[in-house]
Parts: sequence; C-alpha cells; structure tokens
Amino acid sequence: MTATMSKSPGARMYPPVAKLNLAADPRKMRRIIAEDPEWSLTVVPLLSNLCLQHIVRNFEEKPILEELLPRHKDFVLERLSPSLPLQVTANLISDDGYWKRCCKQRWSLCDVSSYGHSWKRMFFERHLENIIELYIPNVTDPKTVLGMVPLCRNYVKRLDISQLMPPIKEPQKSEDDDNSDSASDMGMDGPSMDHFDFGILLDKLSHLEEFHVVYRVKGCGMNFEWNLFEFTFRDCESLAKALKSCKTLRVLRIHQSKVDDEKCRQLVNNLLDHPSLRELNLSHNLIGDRGARAIGKLLNRSKLESLTVYDNNIRGPGAQAIAYALTKNSSLLSLNLRLNRLGDEGGQAIAQALLKNRTLKWLHLGGNEMTEPTATVLSQVLVQNNTLRSINLSCNRLGMDGGKVLEEGMCHNSSMVECDIRLTEVGQESDYCISQVVRNNQNQAHRKHNTEENLA
Repeated sequence: MTATMSKSPGARMYPPVAKLNLAADPRKMRRIIAEDPEWSLTVVPLLSNLCLQHIVRNFEEKPILEELLPRHKDFVLERLSPSLPLQVTANLISDDGYWKRCCKQRWSLCDVSSYGHSWKRMFFERHLENIIELYIPNVTDPKTVLGMVPLCRNYVKRLDISQLMPPIKEPQKSEDDDNSDSASDMGMDGPSMDHFDFGILLDKLSHLEEFHVVYRVKGCGMNFEWNLFEFTFRDCESLAKALKSCKTLRVLRIHQSKVDDEKCRQLVNNLLDHPSLRELNLSHNLIGDRGARAIGKLLNRSKLESLTVYDNNIRGPGAQAIAYALTKNSSLLSLNLRLNRLGDEGGQAIAQALLKNRTLKWLHLGGNEMTEPTATVLSQVLVQNNTLRSINLSCNRLGMDGGKVLEEGMCHNSSMVECDIRLTEVGQESDYCISQVVRNNQNQAHRKHNTEENLA
C-alpha cells in the first residue's frame, strides 16, 4: 500500500537537502554584521585630503592656493571645476593644466601651438574675441568688455575678430513699405552703421601685438543685406584712433572690409611714425591709387618689414608712388602686390626701384597684367640686385621674348632661390633654364647655411 501511494501521479519528489555547514561561512557565525563589509582601516581618508577637498568645494567663496605646498596645490588644481568664475581664477591660477581643461570644455578644436603653447593665453584670447564678435551696439553693455580687461590684459597678445555685429535696425514705418525693397537693394535703408568701438579696449591691452579684423557678419543666411558688410567712415575713424593708441602693436590685418581710398588714408594718417608696427595687411579691399600714395608715405614714416595689399584696385600711378617710397626705404623685407592692375607702367616702376633698393627680399607681382617691358627691366634687376631672394611673376603675359630676357638676367644671378613664372606664356626652354639657375642657387644657399652652422 505504501509503495503504491509513493508512486501515485499526484505525489511530489524532493531532492535531498544538503546539510548546512555554518562554519563554512564566517558571516553566518557572526551576530553583528558591519554595514559595509569592505570597510577597512587602511582606506580612511587622510585629514590633509579632507581639508583639501573642503578647499576645492569652497574655492569660489574662499580661494586658497598659493599658501599650499606644491603637492597639495596640484591636488586642488586637478579637482577645481573649469566653470569657476573668471574673477576668481584669472589672476590666481597660472597652471596650464587647469586652463587646458577650460579650453577643452568650451571648444572642440584647440590648437595650442597657435598661441605660443599657452593654454591660458588661448582661453583669454578666444574668450575676448567671442565677446567682441557678439557685441551689439546700443544693446550690449560696454561693461561686458571693459570688465574683462583687468582679467585678460596680461595674457592677450593677439585678437582675431572674424565678425562684427551691426546695430539692430528699428522696423520701418508702414508708409515706407512701398519703397523698402528698392532702398534695401541700394543699401540706403537706414543710418550709417557703426560697430564695436575698439577705442575703449585696444589701449588697455598692454601686451597686444597682433590685431586682425573683418567688418562683416558670418552666417547671415536669408537675412543678408549689404549693410551687414559695411565699414563706415565713423568705424574707420574710431578704429584708426584706437590703433594709434596701441603702442605695442606689431601686426595689423584689415581684410575683406571694403577699405577704399578715403578709409585707407584715414588709417595711414594715424599709423605714421608708429613705434612698433612691423607688418601691415590690407588685402581684399577697394584701395586704389590715392590709397596707394598714402601707403607709400607710410613706408618712409614707419619701420614696416612686410606690406601686403593684394586683391585691390591699385594701378600704375599707385604703384609708382610705392616704387618711389621703395627707393628710399631701408626696412621693408616683403612686398605683396598680386591681383592688382599695375600693368607695365606700375611693373616697370617697381622694377626700377629695385635697382636702388637693397633691403627687399620677397616680391609678389602675380596677376598684374604685366608683359615683356616689365620683364626687360626685371632682367636688369636680376643682374644688379643681389638682395632679392624670391620673385613671383605668375599669371602675367610675359611671352616668349619676356622669358628670354629673364633667362639672360638669371644667368648672372646667384641670390634668387625662388622664381615663379607659371602661366606667363614663356617658352619651355626659358622656363627650364631659369629653374636650373634657381636650383643651383638653392644648393649654394644650403651649403652656405650648413657651413655657418658648423662654424657656430
């Protein structure tokens, strides 16, 4: 009966129960179990670390850094938030590691090599640039910019302003709606626009050496109007005065800003006898002969070493003014006049000036509608001038005869290491001979350089 019942379909079979061994698990033998089984005396925080953590948490209210030991200072700097107010950190923290974290948090692309390998300099230059580029006249409080001066003036060496916002236009009245389209097309639908006034800033940046600016608005899209790209005379006047007050400025670049003759003259008048300016770039503007005459005046009343005015409207008379200045100049090393309209009148004037000038090393005359007469004078330059190292004549119609006279001049030259005559319609034979002379000069210059290094 018992056996039959045990095998009935409704009966359950249970596995054998293992015997519990309480001694195998020490925790089951304890009456008190710690809340944290991993807790150990060996990982109790040091009192010094607790103090340092307290300093980190309260750094904004009570910054303590210079009083700490070097290893404690490193501990704090590694844990400080990069979002701390600049009023607290700017003149207190010099550690580049902290400013690297600030830069990485704010910008995805960070090339510190362009900033003298200083992360702190990168942060303050880009931060100030961003404030200026988003500044809206009559809307943004000037204190937004001026408040940054005590924090960044010791670290900003270059400003690269890629846009300047115009004032916000007031909506036009309804009775003017019929004329709004035509006025907008003519760029006459409002008062003359002014942008950020650099006069309130540049003289306060005591270490500023480079200044690049473009008067335009980036990414305007469907809101495009010509006035968004206007560099007004009032803008020019205020900028010129600001540049004059910045005595440490060495490099100035104002490009793609519709600088015409009048504005160029205004700028130059305030740059005459500037104590430190060494490089001037006015490319992609509207400078003509009157502006070129002002630039010629600047050459002999400054210590410029590099002048770049490519892609303007300078013609023969303007080039003659610059050439005349070259005959008396003893500081300019590089001159770039490409993409103007010098023609043979201007090209010959520049070439004849090089018969007297003994300082210029790099000359770019590409794309200037020059022909054989200019090549003839340049051939004399190649024979007599042993200072010029590089000349670019590309995209001029020098022709076969022009190539031959250049070839003759190059045969008597031992200093030219670059000579670009692409797209000049010179013959293949002349092109080959000139390139051979250039290659020989390069080899001689290389050997001379190695010899001087060995002697040093």
